[in-house]
Amino acid sequence: MTDVVDSDELLRRIQRARACAEEEERAWRTRRETLRQTDPDGARDAEVRSVAYESVLRVLDEIVTPGKHGTEEA
Repeated sequence: MTDVVDSDELLRRIQRARACAEEEERAWRTRRETLRQTDPDGARDAEVRSVAYESVLRVLDEIVTPGKHGTEEA
């Protein structure tokens, strides 16, 4: 990949990635709630995936707004 982008374009790409990760995190949390009673294994898998997307969100937030989450642990 040899594309050169300016800082505004980079920020837009990060914001799009963050919006996508937020949507996925929400979808996996919803799926977890839906599966909780009928499919415990599926619910656990959905929980793991939602936590992974939550981690991605935290990283992208830290890039865009350093210190937003402080030093708290997830």
